[in-house]
Amino acid sequence: MRICIVGAGAIGGFIGTRLARAGSHQVGALARGATLTALRQHGWRLRQGGELLNGAVAASDRADELGVQDLVVIAVKGPALTEVARGLAPLLAAHTLVMPAMNGVPWWFGRGVPALEGAPLESVDPGGEIARAIPMAQVIGCVVHASTFTSEPGLVEHKMGQGLIVGEPGGGESARVRELGSLLAQAGFEVTVSPDVRKDIWYKLWGNMTMNPVSAITGAPVDRVMADPLVLAFVSAAMREAAAVGAQIGCAIEQTPEDRHVITRKLGSFKPSMLQDVEAGRALELDAIVTVVCEIAQRVGVATPNIDALLGLTRLFARTRGLYPA
Repeated sequence: MRICIVGAGAIGGFIGTRLARAGSHQVGALARGATLTALRQHGWRLRQGGELLNGAVAASDRADELGVQDLVVIAVKGPALTEVARGLAPLLAAHTLVMPAMNGVPWWFGRGVPALEGAPLESVDPGGEIARAIPMAQVIGCVVHASTFTSEPGLVEHKMGQGLIVGEPGGGESARVRELGSLLAQAGFEVTVSPDVRKDIWYKLWGNMTMNPVSAITGAPVDRVMADPLVLAFVSAAMREAAAVGAQIGCAIEQTPEDRHVITRKLGSFKPSMLQDVEAGRALELDAIVTVVCEIAQRVGVATPNIDALLGLTRLFARTRGLYPA
């Protein structure tokens, strides 16, 4: 297969390296700047379990140089996706599958949901530009359960987890998703083929929506957030609101916040991606993780005062540091 990773950062580099080492696939990268330079010099690089893994890569900052692909994995940060989507056409043919491996709610999430289908989710797809650039029929839903970071451009460090959930955006099963799941499993990922990937996306968001921004604005790793009873009570209240929103869009949560806290505590001390972005001076993925929840809540008529407060605080924090547009 011809595979292209769009955005060879922490997650993109993780997936790209593993796929490049899995067999006879040609795994290229659409990248830029220091990451592109590093890929051209060193190839794919992933440090995992004390071992440095390498793989060959054809890397370019021009999609037309890479050509039509069988699979395009999009792993850019949310704020960059609209611009990236404008240049994807040379990678896409009618048979190309597009798998976004990104944080939060994707641009296609509202399709097929009566309460949301009338208009694009402006917080993640302003004006529907991404949906026009990437045909819905070619999209495969994906949820990543892994913690990685880049210690330098082009060098990915794996901390924990290697789970990938894949599924048809509209639900159900298909041969193409089973084949993609097999491809990813051969690369060493722990793959789940989901009959309802939208629910899996919302479930992951249910935790990330609070822990990511709270950690970002306080500078505290997750274990310290969990250890503060007042902060944890606020987190739980916001999670109950998000669960109420999910119930209105076919993404019911079958746990309580306290159930989820038990799972989170088992992960120990770690810095969520949004705190890592703050420390690195990168733009925050606030819209796909928090803003979109407020937008969906407004459209389905669910009050979310705690999520609204979390959005306001994090947005102001990020704007004062130049990490979110004014």
